[in-house]
Amino acid sequence: MRAVSQARPLPPGVERRRQLRLQRRNERLRNGWRMLVLLGLSAGLGTLLLRYGWSLTSAEQVEVVGSSHVGREQVISAAELRFPQPLLSLEPQQLAAALKQELPVEDVRVSRWIAPPRLRVTLVDRQPVARAQRRGPQGMERGYVDRHGHWMSARQGQTLANPASSQLEVLGWQERHRSALRMVMEHSDALRADLRQIRFEPDGSLWVQSTRLGNVRLGPRDERLERRLTVLEHLTASLPAQLQGRRLQAIDLSEPEQPELTVAAPAPTQAATASARP
Repeated sequence: MRAVSQARPLPPGVERRRQLRLQRRNERLRNGWRMLVLLGLSAGLGTLLLRYGWSLTSAEQVEVVGSSHVGREQVISAAELRFPQPLLSLEPQQLAAALKQELPVEDVRVSRWIAPPRLRVTLVDRQPVARAQRRGPQGMERGYVDRHGHWMSARQGQTLANPASSQLEVLGWQERHRSALRMVMEHSDALRADLRQIRFEPDGSLWVQSTRLGNVRLGPRDERLERRLTVLEHLTASLPAQLQGRRLQAIDLSEPEQPELTVAAPAPTQAATASARP
């Protein structure tokens, strides 16, 4: 008689653990497929939103606020926007820098709005405070400067209602002089109101023309410029234009602690003139 071997049944605990492992593996597979499907749907939906949903399709989706001189068409032209334009392809900081370079504005802020999709451009108008001239590649150029010393072309100034109504003029403007120019114009309202001309010589020396004091040499654009301006403001308020009958011609403030004054020779009196006649 041949014995037939039969497999022993597994203990109940081992069989249950095997079934649990199988269930967990099947669940992981199902979750993996669900994740792949969701990722595919998300990628497709994102592509559709970027191409068709979050796009600027017309000029009406560009909002321009804060400026009384610059309108939507000027912003679109300066930014070189073309429609349709994917909204997320626009970099707000780069766009703001480009607009600030092209438009007569002092500040630009750009923000993207997703719902509904639009581009908002907030502008702060640049106000010219002086007429200016500089030497460019084509020769002498005329324009304006704002209160921060930035150059404004004649074309930019023409877009403003009343460009540079003051009598102040800036001669010899260069980008390297801008910080010194800003310091002069922002020093005080009283000093700026008395100035008629700010002039940068080819060697970089700074001169101003004052209504009360005449020509004033402020010297180089160094760390002592602020002190020289303070002395100039004091002299403007306290120094008379006539010094013992002699007219003040010029002041040198290169050494602010020791100003040098140049006065005209006194005019001959009538008695002296009469006695000198033969």
